[in-house]
Amino acid sequence: HTPEPTRDNLTELAERTAAEEAAVGFAQDPDADRLAVIDENGRYIGEEYTLVLTTRAMIEVLGRRGPVAANLSTSRMIDELARTHGCPVHRSAVGEANVAAVMHEYDAMIGGEGNGGVIHPEICWVRDSLSAMALILTLLAAEQRPLSDIVDEMPAFAMVKRAFDLSAIGGTDAVGPMLERLKSGCTDARINDTDGIRLDWPDGWVHLRPSNTEPIVRLIAEANDEAGACRLIERVAETAGIAAASL
Repeated sequence: HTPEPTRDNLTELAERTAAEEAAVGFAQDPDADRLAVIDENGRYIGEEYTLVLTTRAMIEVLGRRGPVAANLSTSRMIDELARTHGCPVHRSAVGEANVAAVMHEYDAMIGGEGNGGVIHPEICWVRDSLSAMALILTLLAAEQRPLSDIVDEMPAFAMVKRAFDLSAIGGTDAVGPMLERLKSGCTDARINDTDGIRLDWPDGWVHLRPSNTEPIVRLIAEANDEAGACRLIERVAETAGIAAASL
């Protein structure tokens, strides 16, 4: 299979984790900077939970308190966890270097991205799946209960991702006007335009980010359920003027 640590690619690991009655299954990408997680039942937990689980270990087991950094496309699960412990979350543009820069700026105790990349600055200033494994194992050892129980008690959200082709509406030249339409048409949202534009509402968020190599934009939405995330994408796509350009 392809080397991405996705659900479809990790069926063998999931089956083996359950069959061996293992506490957890870990999957890395080829350069070992991202970590996906399988619970003891063989359920694919995925990559979005990696930063949340490691941050929980830092706070609840190691007793750390401090800022957390995450990119704009990362699940709000990290915000919910950090908020309960009084830890601020600072958002960066997508990319390891951007997360690290924000961590330096705010002296963050941990940072990462929703793709399973965790930066533990006491170990190194790059995404490191081995540090992430150690922190998750630390959490399991301290909790003395199954990973599935820990995950199931966390607030769960649904994430939807779509791409839109801009070729018929001006290519990359259409991005600037698109962002301006969103700023004027989504005044009920909290806006962050560090990297494309992220729009936050009480019930969800959308991050619209143009590709650096192709005339497309990608939309990532998160809400309490999949239907809500789809509605947010439809609203943003229509307001931006790209509703008919889905790939």
